[in-house]
Amino acid sequence: MKRIVVAFGFLLIANFVIAQRFDAGIIAGFNGTQVEGDNLKGYHKAGILAGLFVQTDIAPAIVAGMEIKYSQKGSRRSFDPKQPDIDKYIMRLGYIDIPLFMAFRTNDRSMIIGGIAPGVLIHSKELNSDGEIPEPDRQDFNTFDLQPFVGFQFDFLEHASVDLRFALSVLPSSDKSETNYYFHNGLFNNVISLALYYRLGR
Repeated sequence: MKRIVVAFGFLLIANFVIAQRFDAGIIAGFNGTQVEGDNLKGYHKAGILAGLFVQTDIAPAIVAGMEIKYSQKGSRRSFDPKQPDIDKYIMRLGYIDIPLFMAFRTNDRSMIIGGIAPGVLIHSKELNSDGEIPEPDRQDFNTFDLQPFVGFQFDFLEHASVDLRFALSVLPSSDKSETNYYFHNGLFNNVISLALYYRLGR
């Protein structure tokens, strides 16, 4: 199923490229992440972000596009000597996301972005002070994610832009939770990303 989702993403991008006058390029950056519902406050978990994008102007000030990218999410609590009874904990989640977006150009060099990012979980791991948590004690993570997002993109060179986004899941990454979030007991990915977008070709 995961391979089908990834292949479908590449197929959509290829179809978009063939059908439109487009810009295409590569994405590289990082995430600051936390998980709503686990009682670990703050964007303490860093992760990498890498992928491809295509986009096209559909009106003088409106851009539409899509991406396919690998995105690391999760949460982290470091060991605190002042609270020795609280264990270290790391949740590592790796997704293939396929964001679809619309953007409004505010001027020649910047635009406001909004969209939705379906995702599929391709790997997960939980660790504590003793190392990787054994499989029988791990959480059961859900395969699919769905994150609405908003952001801002600024062209600082002719072919390069910096992109800042905020995304919050509407589907739980796990049905286990320490709090009641979205009026649903579950864990939800919360991501702030900063990435470089480099346009290839023209």
